[in-house]
Amino acid sequence: MSNTQGQATFFKLTVTLNKKEVPVFTYTNLDGSPVCGNVVVSQYSSISYQLIDKTGKGLKFVGAAFTTPFDNIINAITISSDGTLIQLTDLDETPGNTGFQFVLSNSSNTLQVLSPDPQVINTPEH
Repeated sequence: MSNTQGQATFFKLTVTLNKKEVPVFTYTNLDGSPVCGNVVVSQYSSISYQLIDKTGKGLKFVGAAFTTPFDNIINAITISSDGTLIQLTDLDETPGNTGFQFVLSNSSNTLQVLSPDPQVINTPEH
């Protein structure tokens, strides 16, 4: 039987440019306190990242690339139509952890930007 309850985790992902025009990724909680972007999951969860683009380059989420896409840690991703929000769905049915990188487009050229590697760690209670 599926778990219809769950938890929601929300991060803000702010991207700035350093002096050499290299993207710098900073993760914060809703209250603005800094975090690493990783999350530990012990039940069905929705993990959301809101993009705050301070680069002036028109960044948008276009996906998430997983190092182990078939491990069943993350079950699905959804991206908002404006590219500013990405949501990962974790049914928490498989113990373990998975790393991934966000893939972002930009309005300056056709190249894509990769984020550092946050992780989702599943610790099922069942």
